[in-house]
Formats: sequence, structure tokens, C-alpha cells
Amino acid sequence: MAHNLLKGKKGIIFGALDEKSIAWKTALKCHEEGAQLVLTNAPVALRMGEINKLAEACRNAPVIGADVTNMDDLKSLFEKSMEHFGGKIDFILHSIGMSLNVRKGKHYTEMNYEWNQKTLDISAMSLHKVLRTAWDMDALNEWGSVVALTYIAAQRVFPDYNEMADAKALLESVTRMFGYYYGEKKKVRVNTISQSPTRTTAGSGVKGFDGFINYAEAMSPLGNASAEDCANYCVTLFSDLTRYVTMQNLFHDGGFSFTGVTAGVIEKMENPNLKG
Repeated sequence: MAHNLLKGKKGIIFGALDEKSIAWKTALKCHEEGAQLVLTNAPVALRMGEINKLAEACRNAPVIGADVTNMDDLKSLFEKSMEHFGGKIDFILHSIGMSLNVRKGKHYTEMNYEWNQKTLDISAMSLHKVLRTAWDMDALNEWGSVVALTYIAAQRVFPDYNEMADAKALLESVTRMFGYYYGEKKKVRVNTISQSPTRTTAGSGVKGFDGFINYAEAMSPLGNASAEDCANYCVTLFSDLTRYVTMQNLFHDGGFSFTGVTAGVIEKMENPNLKG
């Protein structure tokens, strides 16, 4: 059921790759709640062609390619978006992450540092570049909202998450720092959502991902949060109902982040042959 939470608002969604992605589902929810959208992704991702289906579903939202590590691309994206909207922007979703060391099977203790720089640039500093571009162009309305997606590996060790843990920690730091300055200047709020492990195309590339999901499910009183529910949470953060929430890392994980152990996990440790 739609509640018109975003009626009249205009936003840019970064990173909608395919129907599995949180950004894709968030775009649909934002559209359902009354928002006008611009969709963007890296040119190589756009060549897959999937995003055009999303654009149609969102009332023919424009699709504008942009390399998030390139300031000229980002400037062009914001110029074209404001031209399309006829004014400034109210919200942004940053749903971007890529690890070359993970892709190429490099262990954390043996990482290629050139690849690591690219990972940090794409997955974390890209948020700074997006915010810097919006800041320089005065592209966001007062009380605007920016949300980036992260994971609890920024605070805890998940060995196979590799260098992405470092990238997410940097992403969360950028959120706090830029959130402070943007809040002072324009009342713009900047937050991260620390989502449950979710079966997206990008997430599934992490070694042992099924183990991540199963463990989190067993350790979460409410169970893992779905991509659809994360999209709903994003909508609330884009809405005027959360105007004083900023610089936060908000856990959306069914309680996983604050659960030490569950009865079910203890039972399995005591009875290793237990099924389920």
C-alpha cells in the first residue's frame, strides 16, 4: 500500500543493476510513493540493458550513465538531472560496491594495492565525490536526504568479506564527516543502512555467501531483512518523517547486530548433527 510519502520529491538512484538489486527495488518503492526519479549506473553496467526495464516501470525515468569516480561525469549527471526535474534534488541512494581483490580471489593478507585503491575509490570515496559534486553545485534542496548501503563487516570480522570491510568502514566515515558539514550548511542529512546479507548479484560474488546468509538468519530474532524491506526503509529515510536523523549507521538486520547468541545456535553447537 502506498502512502505518498515521497509525493513531489525528486531523487537519483545509483546502482540499480537488475531486479535482484536493492537499488532496483528502492527505485520501484520510491516511484510507488510518488517520487520522480533519475536512474544512473556505470556505462559498463548500462550496457547490460536491464535498467531500461526499470526506467519504463518508473514512468520512463531518464537513465544517465556516470562513472562515480569521475567528477566530470558526476557534474554532467547532476546538471542533466536538475534540467529534467526543473529544479534541485531531494534525495540520493548510493548503492555502489565493487572489489577487485574479491573478484580475482586475492586473500586479504595478500591484496593487490592498486586494485585496493580502485575498490576504495568505487565503493567508498565515490560517496564523497557524489556529495562534493552536489555541494559544489548546490544541487540538493534543504532537508534533502542521502542514503548509502553498507554492511556490519565494517565493525566486525567476516573473513571472506575481504577488503570490502575496509571500504564499508571508509564509507561510514564519509557519511559522518560529510553529514556534519552538509547538515550545517543545508540541513541535508546523510546516513548509511547496514543491511542483512542479501541475495543480490553483487553480494553473491562473495566467497561463502550462503554461509553469511544462513548464519545471519540463525542469529537474527526477526530473521534476515529482505531487499524489499530495505527499500521500504530507504523510503522512510528519504521522507520528511526522518528529518532529524543524520550521520547515523542504521542497522536493518532483524536484530543481528545486537544479538550475542540465540537458543537455536546454541542448540546446534551442542548437537552438531541437528538439521535445520
